Amino acid sequence: MSDVHFENIYGDLKSSQFSGIPTKDGKNATIRTMYAQLTSTRLFNENYFAFRAALDDAYSKGLRLVALPGDISDDAQPINIDGLADILHEYQAKGMRFFIAPGNHDPNEPYDDDEAGKNDFLTKDGKEQKIYAVNNAACKAKDPSVACTNQLMEQGYEKLMTKLGEFGYAPNKNDVYWETPFSSYADGKYSYEAATAAADLSKRQFEICTEGEGGKYKVAGKTYSRCVNMIDASYLVEPVKGIWLLALDGNVHAPNANFDPANPKYFKGYDNAGDAGWNKMLTHKIHQIEWIKSVAARAKAQGKQLMSFSHYPTMDFYANQTDAMKAVFKSGAFQVSRMPAAATTAALAATGLPLHVAGHMHFNGTNDFKDSAGNYLVNVQSPSLAVFGAAYKIVSYQSKDLIDVQTVGLNNVARHNELFPLYQVEYDYLQGSSASSDIAKRWNRGILDSKSYGEFTRTYFGELSRLRFMSDYWPCEMKEAAMSLDARQMLILSQLQTKVTLAQLKDNPSVLPLTATCAAKGTVADGGVAASQLTADWATATAKAEQIAAAANLKLADFAKISAYEFYGDFHRTVYAGELALRDMGAERVAQYKVLMGAFPASPAAILKVGDQLSDQNPVNVAFQSQFKQVFAILKGLGSGKPSDHFTIDLKAQKLNNVSNSGLSFN
Repeated sequence: MSDVHFENIYGDLKSSQFSGIPTKDGKNATIRTMYAQLTSTRLFNENYFAFRAALDDAYSKGLRLVALPGDISDDAQPINIDGLADILHEYQAKGMRFFIAPGNHDPNEPYDDDEAGKNDFLTKDGKEQKIYAVNNAACKAKDPSVACTNQLMEQGYEKLMTKLGEFGYAPNKNDVYWETPFSSYADGKYSYEAATAAADLSKRQFEICTEGEGGKYKVAGKTYSRCVNMIDASYLVEPVKGIWLLALDGNVHAPNANFDPANPKYFKGYDNAGDAGWNKMLTHKIHQIEWIKSVAARAKAQGKQLMSFSHYPTMDFYANQTDAMKAVFKSGAFQVSRMPAAATTAALAATGLPLHVAGHMHFNGTNDFKDSAGNYLVNVQSPSLAVFGAAYKIVSYQSKDLIDVQTVGLNNVARHNELFPLYQVEYDYLQGSSASSDIAKRWNRGILDSKSYGEFTRTYFGELSRLRFMSDYWPCEMKEAAMSLDARQMLILSQLQTKVTLAQLKDNPSVLPLTATCAAKGTVADGGVAASQLTADWATATAKAEQIAAAANLKLADFAKISAYEFYGDFHRTVYAGELALRDMGAERVAQYKVLMGAFPASPAAILKVGDQLSDQNPVNVAFQSQFKQVFAILKGLGSGKPSDHFTIDLKAQKLNNVSNSGLSFN
């Protein structure tokens, strides 16, 4: 279960200034605003219920070993970590065991951040409340608009591993075996007492420098600066005989320009680990790479089933669509900076590691890699419980070489609508406010009509796309097209051939809802046509589109059911959920998208530019056909990647086998 991002929505803030929203049953709801959720790549509040639903479901299926690959909390605040620990204790008492690996939100920084906080807790009046840790500048200045409590500080490694030690970070008496990258047992004999001694945090540290790992890993002649010892929370555990779980700390908190050797625990002295991942592990945690290789070799020699998990993916997590996405979307869009390099994947496969389960991106997906030396590594992306496509993975070892992986979706979650009346107050406040800042935060009230958690997360992703993704990721003219055209218009536009330019759209605005707003003024060429010609050209393209739809036993008019809002929501839902998103679309919509994927010209005309900007002298069809041919190819790739719903991993044959019966595909 990955990226729970648990927020203790009925926790005690221990603040006399703000205790939350009083509820009918005597609790106080300490929740974030709906707007905050709808502009974040994770929910903050409803995942409280989703986590319990996932644990209940897993328990009912007889599952007793649960790996948590990082970001188990919002940001490692005491109120959330303590609440999470209470829930884990509750299920542990039923016989379940939990194994945590760190994420970039737990810890956010390697040492305590006593200035942290959030701006967007919800008040009973539907407004926002700022809550910060006591050393925040606003708290020191006694800002009356801010509530101050250390329940919102962000804890570092020491506090987290102490509070959560029994969930993998420290050995359990019932473990068959437990070790860290630094432990060694006298004469190779394991004992719980020796493992407990090895678990001491003072014995689990390595030297990290700005330029890479220090200690014996320093390269002769290379300059190293800002070197300091830091905890590596990794561990290997054998909870039941024959199963090795390798929990890897993939965080790389390299010392930065704010590092103070006189105060090495100053949290601002280190980079956040979010974008570093395994790429920096190869240079900054070399000791761990060597340890992984040792563990993999010993597992093979001893006949152990080895599953590793960490927060970070080990290979391409966009169904090998990354290069295409870089080519068509804004620079840095879709967090491609987090993508493991090909050399990184190769280096990890060379360790002999067979299976790795990751989180971080909140995606559902699978990828594999084999090298010429015969190494084969499979990376399984476990979806977040706090997004569309919320699910967890069941990994079952069928034999020495065959692993079964099932994806269990969380469509129905008890109490998913418990907070809706509180959001209604927020909605009413925003609708009634004339402040421009409040008007900008208005959201679609339809989300409060959601009948299930699945429907709730689906609408959440539509709003997340509208309020954030479209502006963050899509170039101006692509954003305009995606947010203006329904699928019927897109299919017609894919067939359009015209000499009418973008600049002329203002003279014939009734044909399609596009403008030249995003284009630069270009030089008018000879041989142009009147803007009115677009009407006739559109009619010709419509006839072609009708024929294409009919050939697929579909009606062109029905394509209009896919509104612009539905289209760009579907695109981003597929980015996150992969093939699981196709279930949500249904057979008719999948068939309609398949038609669009094959409808564009084989070689679209080149786009005219003024510098780096689209020229308004492009014919109306040119930019759309060139860009959206790529968009639909990416959509196909994302929805038709390697099996990620229910599949088996054949380690001997080095292949993935799809055993899902969902029946929907873009192929």
